Amino acid sequence: MTKIRTVSCPQCGAKVKWVPENRFRPFCSERCKQIDLGAWAAEDYRVPDGGRSDDVPADERHDD
Repeated sequence: MTKIRTVSCPQCGAKVKWVPENRFRPFCSERCKQIDLGAWAAEDYRVPDGGRSDDVPADERHDD
């Protein structure tokens, strides 16, 4: 017998079954999926840039 894997919804934390029938996985619903997409579009999530500061224009940086 195969054990069904469950994960937490990245948006609300609800437990979600990781099965092909769940078309919103890893989210629990379309609502949570859309909230997450909106956060990406609004640039609420950011990937670290390796320590560079956005305060200094690229042409004025002293990268060695």
